[in-house]
Amino acid sequence: MIAQVIVDIAAKQTDRIFEYQVPAAIGEVEIGSRVVVPFGKRKLQGFVVGLSQTSNFQGKLKDLLLVVDEMPPLTPELVELSQTLAKQIFTYRITILKAMLPRVMRANYRKILIPISQAAKELPLFHDQVLDLSQVSDPQEIATIRQLLRTDDVKIEYLVENKAKVKTQNQYSLALSKAEYVELYEQLRKNAVKQQQLLMDIITNYGDYPKTQAQIAATAQVDTTTVTTAVKKGWLKRSAIEVYRDPLAAFTQEDSKKAQIELNADQTAALKQINPVIRQQQAQTFLLEGITGSGKTEVYLHAISETLDNGRNALMLVPEISLTPQMVAQVKARFGNQVAVLHSGLSDGESYDEWRRIRRGSVRVVVGARSAVFAPLTNIGLIVIDEEHEASYKQEDNPRYHARDVALWRSQYHHCPLLLGSATPSLASRARAQKGVYHLLKLNKRANQKQLPEVKVLDLRKAAFTDNQFDLSLELLEAIKTRIANKEQVILLLNRRGFANFMLCRECGYVMQCPNCDLSLTMHKDTNQMQCHYCGYQTAIPNQCPNCQSKKIRFMGTGTQKVQEELMSLLPQSRILRMDVDTTRRKGSFKKILDAFGNHEADILLGTQMIAKGLDFPDVTLVGVINADTGLWVPDYNAAERTFELLTQVAGRSGRAEKPGEVIVQTFNPDHYAIKLAQTQDYERFYAYEMRMRHAGNYPPYFYTILISIAAKKEQNAAREAFKIKRKLQNQLSQEVIILGPTPSAISRLKNQYYYQILVKYKRADNLNVLLHQIQDSAQEVKKYGLNIYIDNEPERIM
Repeated sequence: MIAQVIVDIAAKQTDRIFEYQVPAAIGEVEIGSRVVVPFGKRKLQGFVVGLSQTSNFQGKLKDLLLVVDEMPPLTPELVELSQTLAKQIFTYRITILKAMLPRVMRANYRKILIPISQAAKELPLFHDQVLDLSQVSDPQEIATIRQLLRTDDVKIEYLVENKAKVKTQNQYSLALSKAEYVELYEQLRKNAVKQQQLLMDIITNYGDYPKTQAQIAATAQVDTTTVTTAVKKGWLKRSAIEVYRDPLAAFTQEDSKKAQIELNADQTAALKQINPVIRQQQAQTFLLEGITGSGKTEVYLHAISETLDNGRNALMLVPEISLTPQMVAQVKARFGNQVAVLHSGLSDGESYDEWRRIRRGSVRVVVGARSAVFAPLTNIGLIVIDEEHEASYKQEDNPRYHARDVALWRSQYHHCPLLLGSATPSLASRARAQKGVYHLLKLNKRANQKQLPEVKVLDLRKAAFTDNQFDLSLELLEAIKTRIANKEQVILLLNRRGFANFMLCRECGYVMQCPNCDLSLTMHKDTNQMQCHYCGYQTAIPNQCPNCQSKKIRFMGTGTQKVQEELMSLLPQSRILRMDVDTTRRKGSFKKILDAFGNHEADILLGTQMIAKGLDFPDVTLVGVINADTGLWVPDYNAAERTFELLTQVAGRSGRAEKPGEVIVQTFNPDHYAIKLAQTQDYERFYAYEMRMRHAGNYPPYFYTILISIAAKKEQNAAREAFKIKRKLQNQLSQEVIILGPTPSAISRLKNQYYYQILVKYKRADNLNVLLHQIQDSAQEVKKYGLNIYIDNEPERIM
């Protein structure tokens, strides 16, 4: 048997299949297996993407060294998908194969030095027999190693380490008969109290064994020492059993109440169109456009139920980890232990265990964020993407895939429907529905028959403020006080974290900037740091100007930390929870904050865009948007769309139950069409207006786009390569293709790299794909000169 392997090197030269002989000792190898193979002088991890009986290679094939997992982590479907996706998004196949796996299943390489000669073995350098070269930094030691390598006294080897580990715990089973335990108990000396307790537990609960240490401790009241003694005496037998790390363990029965919700006419009509397609196993895409609170989730759950009843499995994506707890609670309520969850908030152990449960076929429903689209689920009968408009479904770094595109491919592969849901569908999806490519379904009324909340737009140019702060207008403040007095709850949105946006010296005009990026540093008062939100650089908050040493410095702008402090000062009796990147770094923090708010442990939930969508709290009757303009003037063609979506989504958090809701939107641009149409929550009018704008500017969905970014430490090098690429494109593409740039990025320097961009807009360009693959291949050549080239197919952001 010959294994066709993609090796773990992302390069043009290695982006192909390498063949290895499968030794008889290894046995059967399957497509999708992780393997360790010799590659030159190294050992590398790779993935088996094919098997054959013969080879065209004339020489002797090297032997495959090791199969890492008992069961291949990737299915044949995912292996096939990796090949298609690599061509579409201009990346190497190994990059996609690795992205499909949880972090912990990606290879860890160690370079070690092994002594060969006796003289080398006796050196103090090798007191541990081998030397980990990553630990060597002393110049004298480095010189010694070089000399030893020249004289062949030592050799370098590469270790491929598997970080994925199964969690085990000890289990104790009985070694004797019940009568023998009774005899031992009667013979035991009177002062061996703990051993007596253990034996009595065994005799009393004989049928309950085997038990874990914790179970024995609970019933026998003994510690590990007593149990270990029992093993030594031959009373008990110890064995290791696998323990499943359950990320859903925190979801109590309270979270999972099975409520039988009666569907309204719109929901029933939508399911009447979806269910036959599930039963007939057709690859059809539905766009479920439903106003906020219209019961889209209930449609998803009924469609999943129909899928399971037909003997097939379901995959459901949500855009944010913050949405996962509420969605998982609802899905788990319906489908119990058949549910697995995948997202970046899980520990390495949890994601490894969940991945293996899915791969083994132990679950039937998978819920997760963007990367869950690669879940190794088989026999898929339905794929759901909630809040399909969200930009977070597009990965911003390599591999730059869009979860919706991957879902469409998997839908075709499994002959199953794809259900896209949103109150504010992306313009691209809505346009496809208008053309009949997608099937449009509408939910025009709230599920509880209540009205949408009243939205008031407040002009910040004319608003009154109090207490020397300019974030919370008097009107918004009074509305918050009223809600708190009525024992109701408030959600406040400000899509900017930190305390202040920048430090300004009033003496010399100095603004404190990141040394690695062309950006000002943001003040974070809780950690007493000035931080860069792009590269992570941080330094202490200054008490004088670093440039002129003047004490006349001010911290300008605002962020969630500052608003929280102002609220505590203005409303000292209120209880406030803050939800942003800074407060949700720790594992489980999303669920903890949302549970606390749901249990009325706080009056106000203040946060960034992560609180704007999907959340459902019956006592929230006021939503306040502190500044609706934060994303409006971003230099991106879809800035208005993003603003409209965010405002409409956050407005929908208000008045979702019996109590009527209100929304107050503070803005300096009350006449902007995105804000005016968000006030009436009229998606269809916004869609018509924005489509006209896109048509006038030759932007998606009327044109396809490709963004080519060129990065280098020296600006002139990036610019030179960018103009070279533009000339290549101009010479080989037709006049109908629009090429914009090259131009410096909106943020021209990031992480000490200068960025230039070229935007290609086209309706049809037959040879563009070939050209872009040539540019991708040339990127390997120019990398040695310190240049990096990135190609983004259908970018979500052009910055």
